Amino acid sequence: MTPRIELRTSPHVVKGASVETIMFNVVLALLPIAAFSVWQYGLSALASLITVVLACIGSERLFNKLSGQHNTLSDWSATITGLLLALSLPPAFPLWMGVVAGFAAIALGKALFGGIGFNVMNPALVGRAFVQAAFPVAITTWIPAFSPQRFSEFAPTTFTTPLMQPPDISVWAKQALDGFTGATPLARWKFENVLATPMDFISGSVTASAGETSAILILLCGAYLAVRKFMDWRIPVAILGSAALTAQVFQMIDPARYPDPLFVLLSGGIMLGAVFMASDMATSPVTPKGVWIYGALIGVLTVMIRYFGGLTEGVMYAILIGNALAPLIDQVTQPKVFGQVKGKKA
Repeated sequence: MTPRIELRTSPHVVKGASVETIMFNVVLALLPIAAFSVWQYGLSALASLITVVLACIGSERLFNKLSGQHNTLSDWSATITGLLLALSLPPAFPLWMGVVAGFAAIALGKALFGGIGFNVMNPALVGRAFVQAAFPVAITTWIPAFSPQRFSEFAPTTFTTPLMQPPDISVWAKQALDGFTGATPLARWKFENVLATPMDFISGSVTASAGETSAILILLCGAYLAVRKFMDWRIPVAILGSAALTAQVFQMIDPARYPDPLFVLLSGGIMLGAVFMASDMATSPVTPKGVWIYGALIGVLTVMIRYFGGLTEGVMYAILIGNALAPLIDQVTQPKVFGQVKGKKA
């Protein structure tokens, strides 16, 4: 019997991983980071995680009904948005503001463009950018990590009601932990010229957003996704590499003014952003050259915003700018078509 050869055009399916499978594995990779944030900050962080995730899930279902689409909650994308958004917010962020952030993330970052796969920017970052503009004081209000009463009481700002001014958290925070300054490592460096040590970051004892302090854990969870081929490892490598290189250049120019590359990589949200946000399949380039350019652009922009911008952190805006430029990057980095001849020979 003559063997049958079947020829098909690209794209060719090389792995039977569905959207649901990929997204579920991303959720699994985020769970250890979420658990560590609860261990660090206690009940307030747990309440924020649950509230923001439920807000994203509820908003997703609402827009499914309004648009006549089928129920998309089973693809886990709304859950991922909620987890990433909650991890990028202060641990004691008022819960009603977390609901606003979740609604804005789904409405403005996803539903407005037609749902999963059609969004041009990472929905979690859209939600965070919205509340950063709407609630600038609350988004920069921090609580100490590993406070003794973190599992026995909520931070005072957690249950702040709408239209009411959040209580002053400084007195409560200083009672919880002596010597608490209320500033993140980036803020202390930028405004006080005080650098946190690498051990501060490794132990998770620094003040930051809920999921930003466990750099090693983030890298391990990202490695799980990369090994399973659910994430393009080149994007975080390009971001972290370009950020470290840029920081090294500036430190060589003025060591007294600019921190070392290790501080740049461990501080703020660059690890979480590089591994879980910038690598979003729907909002990042797909060409081999494009992913390197995209990652390098985000890394350089993050450092430049930190060093010369009015904000202490720049990774959120750097990724959003990279998302906006991703279609253009794909367009100008298209690989040569097999057999194509350019120039006079054509």
